[in-house]
Amino acid sequence: MAKFVTVGYGDQEGYDRTEAAVRNEAHAHDARLLEAGAVAGIAGSPVQVRNHDDAGMTVESGPFMSSTLPVAGFGIIEAATIEEAVQLVSKTPCAVAHGVVEVWPLQESP
Repeated sequence: MAKFVTVGYGDQEGYDRTEAAVRNEAHAHDARLLEAGAVAGIAGSPVQVRNHDDAGMTVESGPFMSSTLPVAGFGIIEAATIEEAVQLVSKTPCAVAHGVVEVWPLQESP
């Protein structure tokens, strides 16, 4: 099985305008993914770390990525193909509550 990193984007407004039954089923779907071994969590406040040429580290508060929607959470899932991974995340809260989920194949380092 391949591993995929998922990045969910969404905001409270989109979540709130989604029917409660749809949200509840999306949370139940997340619970099933976790029971099957997925790792997921809600995004906290990020920092940026730089150490160019190993000449000294700098740390800045805030995200490097920019998006019209805030990052809501991250996950690592296993699936046979990217198509299967897409199907798995298509029922998660960010996907159904007017957000978006990115699916990134996680390639092993050499």
